[in-house]
Amino acid sequence: MASTYVAEGEREYGRYTNPSWTAFETTLGALESGQALAFASGLAAVTCVLDLVGAGGHVVGTRGAYNAVMTQLSDLEARGRLTAAYVDPTDTASWTAAVADADLVWLESPTNPLLELIDLPTVIAAAKAANAYVVVDNTFATPLRQNPLALGADLVVHSATKFIAGHSDVVMGALVVSDPELFAVLKGRRDLLGAIPGAFEAWLALRGLRTLGVRLDRAETNAEELARRLRQHPLVTRVRYPGFGAIVSVELSSTQIAIDLTHRTQLWTHATSLGGVESTFERRRRWPAEPSLVPDELVRLSVGIENVEDLWTDLYNSLS
Repeated sequence: MASTYVAEGEREYGRYTNPSWTAFETTLGALESGQALAFASGLAAVTCVLDLVGAGGHVVGTRGAYNAVMTQLSDLEARGRLTAAYVDPTDTASWTAAVADADLVWLESPTNPLLELIDLPTVIAAAKAANAYVVVDNTFATPLRQNPLALGADLVVHSATKFIAGHSDVVMGALVVSDPELFAVLKGRRDLLGAIPGAFEAWLALRGLRTLGVRLDRAETNAEELARRLRQHPLVTRVRYPGFGAIVSVELSSTQIAIDLTHRTQLWTHATSLGGVESTFERRRRWPAEPSLVPDELVRLSVGIENVEDLWTDLYNSLS
């Protein structure tokens, strides 16, 4: 927990390094096959990445990506800092055309909350051919289901608050890169901006990483079964599930039914975050900044590790 170290030793000051950060970064870096940096939050990590774009640079982003990322890009564009364009995640041909003049390409797959998938190998290859930085938000897939650096991406970003930490008790972010020179640039930006996590937060996130495998396996099994059952429910018009992971999005037959569902359950918790051991859900359009392409009647489910029959009974009894 130290902030101050004896001069001329391995560490000089608590804003530059901490043994707890190092332990977390070493572990996450090994899982993603790169070098990791811990941040105060996922958005702090996002901010550090967007600093790579010079004044007047061009960013090509994923349409329907996490709304806070979209809001940050819109803010930077409104202030004349950069220009941004957005591509349908499933339209590979549009991606390959759009990245030709990009300085940075922001990929999110699966997307939040529509759970659409990008053809990462093809899009990453096209972006790299255009000499653009390629960033992949790997929060939903986790390094256990997807390794963007192995596909040629330059950076991986995580909201470690979610599946990485996994217990809804820490706010933290992380970046992982494979290029040592890029790592040094990003660490320098983190040191300068002070976007650092606390030592205890890093300890909690490392504790979460130790159980990521068993947590994700159980939650994914639950999610697959719930997605199967929800497809058969008469009030469900569409189930969005990419075939892996623990996030399921459902579109219900009306907005009011979606609102009612989130207020009737006893086991499921209505909350805005995700990726914890407990099951949570949210009607995303309750947030003013949520993109209009997200249906009003969509509910995003973050499936936890509880007994699947208990989870289903609570959903079934609350859907009416």
